[in-house]
Amino acid sequence: MAVLTNNNKTINRTTLALAVATALSSVAMPAFADENPDDDKPAEYYERIQILGNDNRLRTEPGSTTVIGEAELEKFKFNDINRVLYSVPGVNIREEDGFGLRPNIGFRGATPERSQKITVMEDGILIGPAPYSAPAAYYFPMMSKVTAVEVSKGPAATKYGPNTVAGAINLVTRQVPQAQEGSIDLAAGSDGFGRAKAYFGSTNGDFGYVVEGVHLRSDGFKELDGGGDTGFEKNDIMAKFNYDLSGGGYSQVIELKLAYADEESNETYLGLTDADFAENPNRRYAADQLALMDWEHKQFMFTHFIGNDTFDVTTRIYHNDFDRSWFKLNSFKGGLVNRDLQEILANPEDEVNARFYRILTGEQDSVQEYEKLLVGDNYREFYSQGIQSELYYNVELAGLKHQVNAGFRFHKDQIRRRHTEDAFFMRSGNLVSDGSPQVATTSNRETSEALAVFLKDTIYVNDFEFTLGIRGEFIDSEYQNEAPGSEGDYLNKDSRIWLPSASVFYKYSDELGFFAGVHEGFVPTRPQESPEVDIENSVNYEVGTRYHNGNSQLEAVVFFNDFDSLKESCSFSAASACGGNLDAEFNSGEASVLGLELAASHTFATDWGIDVPTSITYTYIDGEFDTSFVSDFPMWGAVEEGDALPYLPENQLSVSLGLASNDWEVSLVARYIDEMLEASGDGVVLSGVTTESLTVVDMSASYDFGDYGSVYLKLDNVFDKQEIVSRRPFGARPTKPQQAIVGYQYSF
Repeated sequence: MAVLTNNNKTINRTTLALAVATALSSVAMPAFADENPDDDKPAEYYERIQILGNDNRLRTEPGSTTVIGEAELEKFKFNDINRVLYSVPGVNIREEDGFGLRPNIGFRGATPERSQKITVMEDGILIGPAPYSAPAAYYFPMMSKVTAVEVSKGPAATKYGPNTVAGAINLVTRQVPQAQEGSIDLAAGSDGFGRAKAYFGSTNGDFGYVVEGVHLRSDGFKELDGGGDTGFEKNDIMAKFNYDLSGGGYSQVIELKLAYADEESNETYLGLTDADFAENPNRRYAADQLALMDWEHKQFMFTHFIGNDTFDVTTRIYHNDFDRSWFKLNSFKGGLVNRDLQEILANPEDEVNARFYRILTGEQDSVQEYEKLLVGDNYREFYSQGIQSELYYNVELAGLKHQVNAGFRFHKDQIRRRHTEDAFFMRSGNLVSDGSPQVATTSNRETSEALAVFLKDTIYVNDFEFTLGIRGEFIDSEYQNEAPGSEGDYLNKDSRIWLPSASVFYKYSDELGFFAGVHEGFVPTRPQESPEVDIENSVNYEVGTRYHNGNSQLEAVVFFNDFDSLKESCSFSAASACGGNLDAEFNSGEASVLGLELAASHTFATDWGIDVPTSITYTYIDGEFDTSFVSDFPMWGAVEEGDALPYLPENQLSVSLGLASNDWEVSLVARYIDEMLEASGDGVVLSGVTTESLTVVDMSASYDFGDYGSVYLKLDNVFDKQEIVSRRPFGARPTKPQQAIVGYQYSF
């Protein structure tokens, strides 16, 4: 890696990006000016909003793909992305808060920590607060507003980047309707749950619009020692306006999207000891009473689509702002006696730990200076913005049909940290300020500028589709310590990489096909990391089959990911600040992941006018380190060759069964998740400790009264089963207990 000193690079890259966008349109337009587009608003535009699309044909995308459409999402009305993704093969999840407020999602063995190794998109654009500078996804779109979920893995995800090791997820929001329509959805449930959702939209001539709002709340299912709120409130409002400019030989649409969201949640990083979990998994200690996450998200996106039967170009300009404040327990003050929160909760019987434990629970007051509790406000400001353009071009060369898919994205994002800590005594079960001044602990800025380009050429030869692709990532990043007196702590670096991919799809019949592919995976380092920290790099292989005949669907994939080195970062969410070196990144030795993904569904028809939809999803993953090494990263430690990767269940199974008629529907989904290692090697706090295997059943039922709307009933975790799903951050944490919800929906 080299240091860049070009101060004009932002202007030059923006100019280049705009020039490429113009070129993509201008090159294609003259060649096809005589084409006659459909007079209606082009369906192709809506297909380009979704990266995969959903229809009743055999999909021929290279690589493993899953589409969950609006009908399926409406069936269970999940507000939690974790519950949605459990029905997708190859997904590994570490639950944290029970509601999915802070998801930890990985694909094919990639570390699920804060979903930072998957590419998360909304309507085709990067949606993480700062995907290059600080990829931890502390903001995740509200599931209640999502109308489709699309998951791509293997070569299918290469073009989305920047992270191409694991895969990509695209969350599709409501599209502007072709005619007037709207809906009101009201629901209430246990633990003070409430949801209010409404949308209205229409198209009048060439102008269309849709406005949608969601309010979601809960009092929380946890019980704070001494009483207090453990719930949350979330709001999301979105508006889209589009205009059809079709004419002169082209289908053409412009669209403006504006969105605002906020959240206040009394969430914490502090869990429980195993013994306390066994007695009451929903308890929260008194030291947690001040925990509060407060964030605000704003989005602007302008989209332009132009095309005809031979080509189309979709260009998006976007800007996202995200501000968050998370006031929560960080640690004891320490000094003469130091104890990490994870260590205390893992071994509360230790003579020294026992006293700290009693302070956490409020059973004992703080006396010594080192027994003070430090509550920190991790205040951060983010923005991400950019322009991206994508071209599809159909052409015949040398007697063979080609579909060329090319595009670029110029992206810039930034994180500013302004972390502080306040010291508190524990007094009679309450946190009382010690009167000392607030201390600034972290003040820095990380900024990244990235130009990403990709080119894919799919060549059609009889029943074969051969796809060759390449992706380029050119990243310039900058880190600046902004604490007084530390201005010299500055780093400017660049990263350049080309990532090839190749795949083939063989269409055996209109219903059955086979595919195989290989691609190079990549996860960049963050701006503040020195060039000595390596990127995460892998070569990934897969082979599979796909079947679709309308009522029956099946996809089965075997994959193998070969890693040169894994890259992880220390964070409070990983239950360690690594000796005060928060956000530091670490490399492992070589690793590999072998797995099988299976997804099958079939709808049985009966003579009584009742359909019986069924589905099954199974994932087997074996991930291990191929070399021995020693690391300070708290999930690794002293690793021996053959040690398993952390938070990677070997077996996962999801089975869904339903009964559906014209007026009513009842559905059950059961999922099983194997135990998972909390840490791979020896010498760290949770060495050899595993989570517990878990089986959870969810149920939904609805009845349609026609013109009078419909009512529905949801019962999550039917058998009220709770196990330890993670001991990070800082102690044992449960999944959500049984929750009953009843709702009414009226559509017009």
